[in-house]
Amino acid sequence: MTETLSYQKPVPVVADVDVLVVGGGPAGIGAAVAAGRNGAKTMLVERFGFLGGNATAGLVGPFMTSFSQDGKVHLIRGVFNELVERAEQLGGAIHPSKVEGGSEFAGFITYGHHRVTPFDPEAVKIVAAEMCDEAGVELRLHTFMVDALVEDGAVAGVIVASKSGLEAIRAKVTVDCSADADIAARAGAAFHKGREGDGLMQPMTLFFRIANVDDEKVNQYIADHPDEHRPYTSVVTAARERGEFPIPRLAIGLYRTPQKGVWRINTTRLQELDGTDVRDLTKAEIEGRKQVMFLLKFFRRYCPGLENCTLLDTAAMIGVRETRRIVGEYTLTADDLATGRDFDDVIALCGYPIDIHSPNGNGGTMTPEAFVCANVYQIPYRSLVPEKLDRLLVAGRCVSASHEALGAIRVMPPAFAMGQAAGTAAALAVAEGVEPRNVPIPWLQDTLTKQGAYLGDVAARRVHQPTVS
Repeated sequence: MTETLSYQKPVPVVADVDVLVVGGGPAGIGAAVAAGRNGAKTMLVERFGFLGGNATAGLVGPFMTSFSQDGKVHLIRGVFNELVERAEQLGGAIHPSKVEGGSEFAGFITYGHHRVTPFDPEAVKIVAAEMCDEAGVELRLHTFMVDALVEDGAVAGVIVASKSGLEAIRAKVTVDCSADADIAARAGAAFHKGREGDGLMQPMTLFFRIANVDDEKVNQYIADHPDEHRPYTSVVTAARERGEFPIPRLAIGLYRTPQKGVWRINTTRLQELDGTDVRDLTKAEIEGRKQVMFLLKFFRRYCPGLENCTLLDTAAMIGVRETRRIVGEYTLTADDLATGRDFDDVIALCGYPIDIHSPNGNGGTMTPEAFVCANVYQIPYRSLVPEKLDRLLVAGRCVSASHEALGAIRVMPPAFAMGQAAGTAAALAVAEGVEPRNVPIPWLQDTLTKQGAYLGDVAARRVHQPTVS
């Protein structure tokens, strides 16, 4: 039994806001900007000294597709597309409309990779902060969420820790964009972890970037090996047969960035670990960097085009694909994605397929044969709403979805879209004086579409005029 102690201390209330967003990653950026633009007094709490989450601290990229699976319809727009366009103006992104599946920017992958978005993390840091500032969002960086404040079955704010000590922030509505449902879990919301049966979650990956890559030579290798499912498959297979490739991967995941000779590497793999356990996170960080050093030597010795590569940087944090998923008013399933099911409360359209990295093997499901997925599928608002907890919305990879459905919606563009929907709903709930679960859906959809989100023709047929009190 773990020893416990009681700790009691007065905590100053340093802010009282309409909407509090916790977590400044893609979902949090979307939520905070949307809430601020819809007139709510909004605060965004972020643990790092910059925004972006996995896109910046995690070096994860490119942004996976924001288009339909066939690359023909631009689905995820709004805050996400504005951020991309502004980053592009800084020379820090390539708009997805200009990126073809199968290209070096898409990691030479076609399925699910039409219209990805290469970007520079530094551009995202700058643009995200500017967009929040312009929306009137108060930023609290270098601030860690410690606990949830719960009153009568509702989240009333959070306790945070920073260089200023322990502080309390009160809010009319809180949006949990922690990626791990930290607020929801601490407030007592029900949640699931991992796949059915064994509870294992998708593995973690430490992204890193390499420079001094011979772009032409890498492209030529791919052209000369058209039968390889992924880059350098034969090289990795041969090395594994010699006992020289211990990482549980079948090939090398690499994506060219907007900068010449600079590529992102998505190849390290840390399995059977829990991203909500600090001991497992510590183990993943240490082992991940060991794998990075192994891969650098491997690249230089065996991979054409990478012979002279140098390490540019490793991510500031391990990339976590899956932890908690709340039990919401609706649980999105693989069947919903396969059939493209229509939802009356649709708040986002997506096209990225089900992509589950094996929790304990060296493969994954990133093939059309593994899971059927519609060209366009929908995410309902109810998946953002905890089943029983009030004054709280959840956005990002911890929404209410099955393990399989999460494999599709966990990537960053859907997180932006869910965040924008949650932030908009939170602001509307405050304006109307209702619980987030009771926000009029037609009004929410109409507001989203007016502010750049794309919901197809579902919301376009509806008009809602809010009640004037």
